[in-house]
Amino acid sequence: MSKTKYLDKAQDKIGKVMHEFKEGKLKSSSGKKVTSRKQAVAIGISEAREDGLKVPAKKKK
Repeated sequence: MSKTKYLDKAQDKIGKVMHEFKEGKLKSSSGKKVTSRKQAVAIGISEAREDGLKVPAKKKK
């Protein structure tokens, strides 16, 4: 079993987003408060990807 590899800066970005989520301050693009942990992680990964950080490719079906 291999663990997914993230760049340290990407982990920091996801960590900051998760901190916002835990404080209840994270909002989705529609402006509504994020209540799902999975959605918060997805937002963090998406933001890291936008910043050009090394994040694994999206899963293909």
